[in-house]
Amino acid sequence: MDSGPYLRGIALFNQAAFFESHEMLEDAWRDAPEPERKFLQALIQTAVAFHHYSRGNFTGARSLLERALSNLAGYPGEFSGIDLEPLRQSMVNWQEALDKGTAKPTLPTLKSCITGKMMTD
Repeated sequence: MDSGPYLRGIALFNQAAFFESHEMLEDAWRDAPEPERKFLQALIQTAVAFHHYSRGNFTGARSLLERALSNLAGYPGEFSGIDLEPLRQSMVNWQEALDKGTAKPTLPTLKSCITGKMMTD
């Protein structure tokens, strides 16, 4: 996987620049081998879900969160430097809030499995 676009995509995600993040992560996804390819697809779907949310498309956001969670299901708690457990839990919390129309949680961030801090480039 090309680490330049990957790390830039993560940094953009953590800045809530979800459309730009998805574009950058797609650059990394294009040539990535499995199992990175499906993992990147899940991150792209997550970024697009929150882009949809920011534009008021709650149905699209909910649908993409569901697909992203499904794609992340086969990965361990850490993959490619990212602590996936907080991300998955945030996605579940967002799904529940979108389903019930309750207060929305804080936006998720992609945290390093090593430092526990947000990943940046």
